[in-house]
Amino acid sequence: MCVPHLKYQMQDAAFSGIVTCMTRTLADAIGATVRQRAVRELRDRILTGTLRAGTRLDLDAISDEFGISRTPVREALLELSFQGLVDIAPRSGVIAVGITPAEALDNFAIFATLSGKAAFWAAERISPAALAELERQAETLSAAAVGAELIDANWQFHKTINEAAGAKHLLSLIRQAVRLIPSNYLAVMPVRAQDISEHEQLVSHIRRRDAAAARAVAEQHVLAAGDSLAGWLAEQSVA
Repeated sequence: MCVPHLKYQMQDAAFSGIVTCMTRTLADAIGATVRQRAVRELRDRILTGTLRAGTRLDLDAISDEFGISRTPVREALLELSFQGLVDIAPRSGVIAVGITPAEALDNFAIFATLSGKAAFWAAERISPAALAELERQAETLSAAAVGAELIDANWQFHKTINEAAGAKHLLSLIRQAVRLIPSNYLAVMPVRAQDISEHEQLVSHIRRRDAAAARAVAEQHVLAAGDSLAGWLAEQSVA
């Protein structure tokens, strides 16, 4: 069981003891630099409501929890400030800005549009080798256990579709948009039965070169995820 031990100064004291098994530990994160892993972990906590708006972030406490020096933590917080997720003020320190359910819906709507276009072009442009790999990944995804295995399998599946679109500028936009989507979403939200079905539909439409149908499924897949997260955030705000 994952229990938070980072001593944030909370406006909502009742929230300080919440169990947060919704994120993989920093040591388990795949690839990336120390700063990037810190950014991802803190961003996920903000985007899933684990760190509520108004939460004061303590640099030393974060460094202690993550087992890293203050420098990468300071750099991570600065990057998050550029993304509008924390506010850095000389006197009040670093404060989590947080995210509202409406903002989560907006973020997922943007991501859905880009993902839909990627699926549309993938259906038109995917190579036989990439299609075979996508089909293999779909099987792996359907059998993956909830947790890190599912998160990685899902990431690999959608990465293949995005790359099969053959549009480097679209990939760049997707990388920008995904920064406002929690990377640990599948560790937070229950897996829907429709998720597996939508993955299978997506592969089927791409295999048949039905670009319009592939785009529709991809967009709905992401929008449904946004609805789930927005509902989660709404529940957290009144808990």
